[in-house]
Amino acid sequence: MRFVIFGVGAIGGGLAASLALAGYDVVGIARGAQLDAIQRNGLRVRTPVSDDTVRFPCVGAPDEISFRPDDVIFLTMKTQDTKAALESLERCGVRRQAIVCAQNGIENERLALRLFENVYAAVVMMPADFVKPGEVVVNCGPKLGVFNIGRYPKGIDSTTREICMALDGAGFAGFPEADVMPGKYGKLLMNLSNVLDAAAGEAARKSPLADAARAEAETVLETAGIPYTKGFRHDDLMQITPVNGAPRTGSSSAQSLVRKAGSIETGYLNGEIVLLGRLHGVPVPVNGFLCDLGRRLVAEGVEPGSLSLAEVQDAHEKY
Repeated sequence: MRFVIFGVGAIGGGLAASLALAGYDVVGIARGAQLDAIQRNGLRVRTPVSDDTVRFPCVGAPDEISFRPDDVIFLTMKTQDTKAALESLERCGVRRQAIVCAQNGIENERLALRLFENVYAAVVMMPADFVKPGEVVVNCGPKLGVFNIGRYPKGIDSTTREICMALDGAGFAGFPEADVMPGKYGKLLMNLSNVLDAAAGEAARKSPLADAARAEAETVLETAGIPYTKGFRHDDLMQITPVNGAPRTGSSSAQSLVRKAGSIETGYLNGEIVLLGRLHGVPVPVNGFLCDLGRRLVAEGVEPGSLSLAEVQDAHEKY
């Protein structure tokens, strides 16, 4: 089994380096300054108890890889980049290889299943930062992250078990789960406040606006008849733990702003709730506003955490 990590950012970088350190065959796919840094010096991965610089093969596109039947391809890019990534894999002759969607939101699996038959969903609990090329910080312990993985839409097979065993051997906790999508919807509810964190900092995650977005989303999911997991965290295995000299940046959305990535994942997080609300006749004004806020953050080049919660609330009232 070889692991192809498509998107060597916070999650992908932590995965690639840890699997490589554990002796697994790993190939990364990265771009820009991150690719240059990894090819030149390797990837530095800092955790609460370690600081390693790991070298593994890393390329700029799938067409630089000779794919093997035993490849397990982890998608770890943001959802807005998934469609192009999947199409590039298809052009390279990928057909029956395992595609693991280790991403926020629930659109990635649907996109993947249009092109590939062996698609796996992963609920990822792994607080990690990627804001500096060539470096990833994993802010948790004692495990580096927790992964619940199953076939999409349902099922467990030998590949699921082998992936989870490999993750266990690389310092993570992997759990095969036959019905994994309720967990992904549960994680989606957690991620609805990412854009608030990106706009106004960590405190905004516990604001009345964040509570309203989640309540609105729960109403949407219940109306649509979509089950979601309310408590799937494994605090005995993984808790947020600081890394000396590396303060946390915030959510994955905040990290996109820091890197000036030019896009943000809000449209596939809060936007999923907006879509479902409109399909099922449920008003979704709060999540609609948060989608608009995400677009504004990118268009105006707003620095992460630079808005006050009062400014965000005022914008919501005028929305």
